[in-house]
Amino acid sequence: MKASIGLGAAAALSACAVGPNFQRPAAPTAAGYAPPSTPLPAVTASTPGVAGGDPERFVMGRDIPFAWWTQFGSPKLNALVDKALANNPTLPAALAALRQAQEETAAQRGFFYPTITPEFTPSRQQVAGNLSSNDPGPQGNGTVIQSPFPSKPVVYSFYTAQVALSYTPDVFGLNRRQVESLKAQADALRYQMEAAYITLASNVVAAAIQEASLQSQVKATKAYIDDTQSALDILREQQRQGFVMRLDVAQQDSALAQAKTLLPPLQKQLDQTHDLIRALVGGMPSDAVDDDFSLDSLALPADLPVSLPAKLIDQRPDVRAAEEQVHSASAEVGVALANRLPQFTLTAAYGGAASQVSQLFSPGGPFWSLVGDATVTAFDGGTLRHRQRAAEQALIQAKAQYRSTLITAVQNVADTLHAIKSDADALQAAGEAETATKTALDVTKAQHDVGYVNDQTLLLAQGAYQLAIVTRVQAQTNRLGDAAALFQALGGGWWNRGETAVAKAGM
Repeated sequence: MKASIGLGAAAALSACAVGPNFQRPAAPTAAGYAPPSTPLPAVTASTPGVAGGDPERFVMGRDIPFAWWTQFGSPKLNALVDKALANNPTLPAALAALRQAQEETAAQRGFFYPTITPEFTPSRQQVAGNLSSNDPGPQGNGTVIQSPFPSKPVVYSFYTAQVALSYTPDVFGLNRRQVESLKAQADALRYQMEAAYITLASNVVAAAIQEASLQSQVKATKAYIDDTQSALDILREQQRQGFVMRLDVAQQDSALAQAKTLLPPLQKQLDQTHDLIRALVGGMPSDAVDDDFSLDSLALPADLPVSLPAKLIDQRPDVRAAEEQVHSASAEVGVALANRLPQFTLTAAYGGAASQVSQLFSPGGPFWSLVGDATVTAFDGGTLRHRQRAAEQALIQAKAQYRSTLITAVQNVADTLHAIKSDADALQAAGEAETATKTALDVTKAQHDVGYVNDQTLLLAQGAYQLAIVTRVQAQTNRLGDAAALFQALGGGWWNRGETAVAKAGM
């Protein structure tokens, strides 16, 4: 009864925990991502007749699906992302780190309970006969083990069985704060794992868009080189016939050499992009992967979700992870405080000792002990005090880092929204430039057909048109990339991961 009362009192005391109780940081109060004097438009500019040139609408408060990449309308892209999520090694590594942290937290929770240790110790002993008393004393059946001969050793078997119990009541919340800190660290790893999912999907989408862009740029650059080569061939023939000077040929030869320098860097980027895609899906550079994309095969999402800054503290994994780091640092302050306070320990043991197993708990065999212990550090050269101060500074640092992470997250969204607007305008301008150069090319062709301009003039117009196509392709690429970047900047919809996907991930 007394033991029950003591354990109940210890449990009541363990409900108290010294140190600050964690409070979630307040959400930002900003109403948007641009000053009121220069608000973002509700709809972006459009470029009719160009892939990726449709207008995009910003929809405030719209939720983000987990599989946001499906909005690009490419089954090939969907399959590539699914393959990356299934095979990329960064995800199981992140999951293993999370599970390890969860197990460490569970292990620390074990200190809330008593440690019970059964023990059985059999022994065979010989006591010197020269001792005045060389026997283990009376046994449970009343017999006395002793040597039948004076001054002769006595040999006997002896057995000890006991159950030991040790319990440290969490009077000032030391263990509670340690568990709290470990759990917060595990939660931070969980959000880092979510960030790994989002980053991987975003990298695959970005690589696919880049691959499509480079394919188009390589095609346009090759056409430009071919046109420049044709112009050079015509000039050489005209020089042979005496119609042009050698200087004209040399200038065109230089233009062809410069045009050819454009192709190798593009081809290198294309090959490296293929290598990147194979690595993202967990493969080797020699693996066969269906990763040939075109800009026409990728649709630009018409409606783009925009979350208020106050929602980012829930949606962005990096912000959530930084919040959990603050939580862990707050709990560590409590750990440092509790370490400076008295620590209490209860130990108990019950068992039996006899020369025969059957007599362990017969009269004379049982034994028990109950010991209480209280310790407090009276002097340690200031070690515990300075550790508490260090923990308090770590909490200040974590709060500042959280604030920095949040500011960066809001800036990231704002930068992406501004990029979407500007790149839509840039594509519109590039489309107009392409149309203008195409018109100039058509006029030049018509004049060439009636003999008003020479072949070189026509080929120069064709080259200008090919360069305008390259500029337009780069603008298309930026628009598609901006849409993917916005989904990532807003958190990637990890909170909408389906139950099947969660179970598959082992979470």
